[in-house]
Amino acid sequence: MYIIPAIDLRDGKCVRLIQGQYDRQINYRDDPVEQAREFSADGAQWLHIVDLDGAKLGRPVNTETISAIAALGQLKIEVGGGLRDEASIKQLLDLGVERVIIGTKAVSDFQWFSEMAQKFTGKVVLGLDAKGSKVATHGWTQDSSQTILEFAAEAAKLPLAAIIYTDIAKDGMMSGPNFERTRALVEAVDVPIVASGGVNTVEDIKKLAEFNPAAAIIGRSLYEGTLKLTDAIKAVET
Repeated sequence: MYIIPAIDLRDGKCVRLIQGQYDRQINYRDDPVEQAREFSADGAQWLHIVDLDGAKLGRPVNTETISAIAALGQLKIEVGGGLRDEASIKQLLDLGVERVIIGTKAVSDFQWFSEMAQKFTGKVVLGLDAKGSKVATHGWTQDSSQTILEFAAEAAKLPLAAIIYTDIAKDGMMSGPNFERTRALVEAVDVPIVASGGVNTVEDIKKLAEFNPAAAIIGRSLYEGTLKLTDAIKAVET
């Protein structure tokens, strides 16, 4: 299991949204590129970026910042937020992004998502965001009728790079991840599962590691100092 620090971009700055709500924003850093450098210096190999403006508008917005981070050449980058067409996927990959995360459009148009997963083999990640057991879409503002396990099982037939599972109730709350559903996903599909949302302590990481997800994404706890990236990485190396 590896540790992926997160940068959420809004207006070119590092922020966090509490439970995905745009009116519950915490501002952290004005310089995301410098933040990426720090994550690399602390031992990160991957960086998770969410383009919050893009998630709202349905197209990549913070491309200048993403390009500057990719140009550092220090981290493998995965980016999500508003990817709803092939041109947007290609745009990000051409910037040097390692893989792209698709959530809303995967649910609303699974045929298109299947085509993109096959066209960009190993470069597409399913962003599986959930409220309870149900899949959530449109920047977490809407619920679907599908359960996460049903949807994951169908998506796992595709040549995906990974599935990132986020429990919206946990995201930004620093109250621990949803261990039960993360474990269920790991056991249900062969595609690598990445846990996201709520990771707050080294103990959380060690508990996740017991059922072997591919990675854990950490955001707010790093910025607020309840968890050091170096400690998180060390916890999965021992």
